[in-house]
Amino acid sequence: MEVTESSVKANHGASVPDTSASREQISQAHWLQSRGIKAEERVQLTRLSHMRYQHPDLDVLSDFMLNFGMTVAKRTESEVWFRGYGVDQYVYYATKGPKKFLGGVFAIDSKEEFEKALKVPGALPVQKLSEDPGGGQMVTIVDPDGFPFNVIFGQETGEDASTPATTKLRANYPHEKQRLREFNRFERGPAAVHKVGHFGYSTERFEELLSFYTSHFNIVPTDLLYMEHDGHRMDVTTFMHLDLGQNHTDHHSFFLGASPIGSHVHHCSFEVFDYDTQHLGHQWLASKGYRSVWGVGRHILGSQIFDYWWDPAGNMVEHYTDGDLVNEDTPIGILPAGHESLAIWGPEVPLAFLQ
Repeated sequence: MEVTESSVKANHGASVPDTSASREQISQAHWLQSRGIKAEERVQLTRLSHMRYQHPDLDVLSDFMLNFGMTVAKRTESEVWFRGYGVDQYVYYATKGPKKFLGGVFAIDSKEEFEKALKVPGALPVQKLSEDPGGGQMVTIVDPDGFPFNVIFGQETGEDASTPATTKLRANYPHEKQRLREFNRFERGPAAVHKVGHFGYSTERFEELLSFYTSHFNIVPTDLLYMEHDGHRMDVTTFMHLDLGQNHTDHHSFFLGASPIGSHVHHCSFEVFDYDTQHLGHQWLASKGYRSVWGVGRHILGSQIFDYWWDPAGNMVEHYTDGDLVNEDTPIGILPAGHESLAIWGPEVPLAFLQ
C-alpha cells in the first residue's frame, strides 16, 4: 500500500467525559434495578485497606517489598506488615507458611455496617487484630468460589508520611512552558507505594461471583466486557468500583475475569506517584534481578499506566499511576472483550497475564 500524506495521521490523546468514553453504556441505577439489587441493603464499604497473603520465606519477601517501594510497619518471627506513605497503617500483610492468598481487605466506617457484614453468607467468626498496627477487628467472608473476602472495622488510621516521591513536577509543552530555568533531576530507587488500589480474581464462577459481590456490597461495575456465544452476549470480565454516591472513587477497586482453566487470584495493585516514579521503579526492580510480567504501558479501561511483576512466591503485583475516578453518575461501559482492550501502548501482553 502506498503511503500518502492523507493516509498517515499523528496519534492523539484527550481526556473525555465518562458519558462518552464507551460507545455503549448503561446507567448504574438501571443495571442495579435490572438485577433486583436494593442499594440500601448492601454492606457499605468505605475503601480498600490492604492485602493479605501467606509466604514461605518472609526474609525473601521483605527484600522484594522494600525494593517494590514499601516500608516495614511491624515485624515478628511469623508476620510482617508493610506500609505505604498514605493514611493506611499498612497496605500488605504477610504471615509465614505455604504460599496462599488470604484476601483483600475493605474498611468499614460504622459498627452498624460491620454487623451487616457479619450476616453475609460465608461469614466466619470475628478476628481481633489487637497485635496489628492500628488494631481493629475483621471478618472473613468466604465467597461462592472459596475466595476469602475481608472487612475491617475500628482500625485507627495513620497520617500521610512525607516522601521525596511526592514532588509534583512541572511539564513543558510546545505552546505551554511551565518550567522556566528549572531542570528536572531524579534519584534512582524504588517507586514509593502510596496505597493499595485494587485486586481481583480469575474465576470459573464469574456470574455467581458478580451476583454475590454486587448484591451484598456497594460494589458496582464500571465496565463490563462480553463475548458473543450463539448469538448471545456473555459477560466475561468486569472492573468494579465502590458505590460512594456523589463522592469520587477509583475506576476499579475489584475485578473479575472468567477463567476456563481454574479459579485463582490474578493480581493486586499499588498506586505510585507519577510516570517518572513508576519508570524509575521499573528500572530499580530490573536491576535487582526481579522478574517482570508486563509493562510499562497504559491501560485503556481505567487509563492507568501499569507495571506488573512477579513476587518471589510467584504472585503477580502491580505498580500503577494516573487512574480514572468515577461516581454514581458514571455510566457502565459495555464493551467486547479482547486483547486490544487491554492497553493503548506498551509491550505485547504475555500469555501469563491472560491466565
